[in-house]
Amino acid sequence: MTSGQQLSFPRQYARTQRFTLGAPRAFTVSPDGSRVVFLRSASGTDRTNRLWVLDLDDGSGTARERIAADPEALMAGTPEELSAEERARRERSREGSAGIVGYATDGAAELAAFALSGRLFTAELRAGTARELPVPGPVIDPRPSPDGRHIAYVAEGTLRVTGAEGDGDRALAAPEDGQTTYGLAEFIAAEEMARSRGFWWSPESDRLLVARVDGADVQRWWIADPAHPDREPAAIAYPSAGTPNADVRLFLIGLDGSRTEVVWDRARSPYLAAVHWSSAGEPLLLVQARDQRAQRCLSVDTVSGETRVLKEETDPAWLELVSGVPALAPGGELVRVVDIPDSEDGRGDQDGRGRGDGTGAGDGARVLFVGDRALTGPELQLRAVLDIGERDVLVSAASGVAAESPETGEIHVYRIPYGDNGHAADSGSAGADGVAGEAHEAREAAPSGPERVSEGVGVHTAVRAGGVMVMASARPDVSGTVVRVMREGKQLAVVTSYAQQPNLTPRVQLTEGGAHRIPCAVLLPTEYREADGPLPVLLDPYGGPHGQRVVASHNPYLTSQWFADQGFAVVVADGRGSPGRSPGWEKAVKDNLALTLDDQIEALEALSERFPLDRSRVAIRGWSYGGYLAGLAALRRPDVFHAAIAGAPVTDWRLYDTHYTERYLGDPATAAEVYEANSLVTDDGLSEPASPARPLMIIHGLADDNVVMTHTLRLSSALLSAGRPHEVLPLTGVTHMTPQEQIAENLLLLQVDFLKRSLGMT
Repeated sequence: MTSGQQLSFPRQYARTQRFTLGAPRAFTVSPDGSRVVFLRSASGTDRTNRLWVLDLDDGSGTARERIAADPEALMAGTPEELSAEERARRERSREGSAGIVGYATDGAAELAAFALSGRLFTAELRAGTARELPVPGPVIDPRPSPDGRHIAYVAEGTLRVTGAEGDGDRALAAPEDGQTTYGLAEFIAAEEMARSRGFWWSPESDRLLVARVDGADVQRWWIADPAHPDREPAAIAYPSAGTPNADVRLFLIGLDGSRTEVVWDRARSPYLAAVHWSSAGEPLLLVQARDQRAQRCLSVDTVSGETRVLKEETDPAWLELVSGVPALAPGGELVRVVDIPDSEDGRGDQDGRGRGDGTGAGDGARVLFVGDRALTGPELQLRAVLDIGERDVLVSAASGVAAESPETGEIHVYRIPYGDNGHAADSGSAGADGVAGEAHEAREAAPSGPERVSEGVGVHTAVRAGGVMVMASARPDVSGTVVRVMREGKQLAVVTSYAQQPNLTPRVQLTEGGAHRIPCAVLLPTEYREADGPLPVLLDPYGGPHGQRVVASHNPYLTSQWFADQGFAVVVADGRGSPGRSPGWEKAVKDNLALTLDDQIEALEALSERFPLDRSRVAIRGWSYGGYLAGLAALRRPDVFHAAIAGAPVTDWRLYDTHYTERYLGDPATAAEVYEANSLVTDDGLSEPASPARPLMIIHGLADDNVVMTHTLRLSSALLSAGRPHEVLPLTGVTHMTPQEQIAENLLLLQVDFLKRSLGMT
């Protein structure tokens, strides 16, 4: 028995950062298919990531792993020091490890650049040598040019460039004042749009597209540390719903000092959601209206900076951002993903969103287009575009509402051929009008359909280049993720994982529940026998947009199984609003996030007919949106729920950020009643609760800059005014994440104690 297995599960879970340490990640395949670059720490408890190379063609006939950059050697053992900007970047990406947490390569994957403690380092990936380049810091987001001759990076809000040999460092764009930055993503882009970067190299390596962010009009909030009253509060620029966003502009900046602004109608489309620049054509921008019901895909004239509309799309609810698009195929065709309503006239149901009932009626489809050809239909729910080849597109997708049989929680990798002889039709410039009819006609002439590349039940993703595919597969019966490297269907190597093995195994049953066929996972105690009778129930959801919890893999259920082993039947349900089923399913929550509680109850009622659930003892726990859901359950449905734990809950949606909140609830200035109906707290205090009052524990990190502590304080004040008992657990120095080992461990123990006390369990 290893030392890791001798630990209690809460301690092991915390020490291994949810069993992610030691697992390989962040893969890059060289264009010639000779090597794979990735990050991995040395063990399941080591937080320090190293940069690794897997050589596939070294003449030995076998693949070989080697270290390309070791932070301990490069830093000579000095402790890591992070700037405030780097800490914020890691918070946005939920990064809790250390060492090399990110890297970028040149076009040939010969040179890698990364930052350590605000210092710039490069690694020659063939030679396996790494060194520091002496440049001003603290360095953020260094990226080599495609030709490998230059490295651009950001320091103190200035975009700078240096030679790959450390020569000729200079500023390309310096901020005009203390509210402006060049080359960084603003809070909203990084937190909500999955755009973590603010500059992009040209394919010719002679200039860059650079985002200029002016945060002068964004309101300032102050986060204090009450445990250290001698420290000044930290100011954060936080655009809450209905308040001004940062002003984002884009410039073409040449290495020769030239500077041209990229022009689009920023008043109409203020959000810069995505940027794509490849050798296949002009740069692409995806810009969105503030209400996210309209977006434009623009091409950029790199001489004048003028833009041209390639596609304009609208949706009565909102337009979902999909990773990997828009982009250009090698032949110049536009690749995009579009939500298509069921009705061919594009109108859908009367509410414009479809019923979202999971039956396929009114749910629509999330469809892949190459040029003006729709290559998928309602049999697949597109999740991301992974790679665009000359003859096919690699995507991740779940089975859609038109699939012959449900594949609960599965996500697979598919190869989608496009066009006659591998060449799609011209992209054209048609708008969004008639897009459903366009999809119908295009599919009639489409080539052979999707080919599933991944094998077996699980959650799969992949990267691909040079004829080599790296497939990462998480399965229900195996801990962690298995990473295989393949060429032409033949396995070349399995990338070693040093992640620890958990000392428990989930006993999970994937199913569906209720009239809406809600995806569910049910976990019973490891030693449970039918003779034991009904069990107290713990609902353990996220239950909201962009957070799928019911997945066909092992590790996501580890904490749920641990709670089950404390004497609970644990239910995880992904109701309407959760990703993975259909556009209508996701968009059913428009103006009504509280609908997600109805689906939790529907799943509970349906599952109680098939599983040993004691409906007289039902609790719910959740974090972030799940915390909101738990608070909602305790306050609005005490007839169903008997205890709740709300972790970092959003309690008043007017206090949450613009891009997320306004997508679902609109502008609070014109939709005050919608915000009122979805909030746990109102200006007049807590809405009159139904009786009886139920035990409620609220947990919140005092340093949280995503869901700020104000949410919990206002809810607690309203509860106190209403005479409702509750417990508040403030976490000193903790952000929206809880990476600290002792805190993460004890949080689990304290939650179990609260639940057992509240439900009368001995």
